[in-house]
Amino acid sequence: MFEEIQLRPAEKSDLLQLSRLVNSAYRGDVSRQGWTTEADLLDGQRTDAESLSEMLGDQQFILLAESRSKDLLGCVFLKNKSQDLAYLGMLTVKPDQQANGLGKKILAAGENFAREQWRSKKMEMTVISIRQELIEWYERRGYKNTWRSEDFPYGNIRFGQPKRDDLKFVILEKNL
Repeated sequence: MFEEIQLRPAEKSDLLQLSRLVNSAYRGDVSRQGWTTEADLLDGQRTDAESLSEMLGDQQFILLAESRSKDLLGCVFLKNKSQDLAYLGMLTVKPDQQANGLGKKILAAGENFAREQWRSKKMEMTVISIRQELIEWYERRGYKNTWRSEDFPYGNIRFGQPKRDDLKFVILEKNL
């Protein structure tokens, strides 16, 4: 079980460490320690400090989860898309801390923030459509498949180098 966490918004000084965390949870051999890996689908980086910097701004931020000793354990990206709709993405938990409830806690914190601070009535997210285990995890937390999808950004190395040609994002939604 993980120790108690503290949540706070990311700052520019956190971005290099945050980039390492996100890449370790989704790509490469280290990511295989956890169950959220995309290593069989994509090579390359998941993100970098520059991309993360673009995620910090008006009506959007990255919420960090740290241990009491200030170790970075996880994060989630939040964006206020409209008066009633927020977007949640990049839910990340350090690979050796996965499957112990920390992801649920970070997810709930993101949903609570959107509900309380932005008065959002719905939360939306995108998940790679063939990641059925991950989609089911979100469904157990109240998300529904909208059956809408978005194209995967093939050719944009910011999202990695696909190992398959059938990737797309499915849009999940939850009433808050």
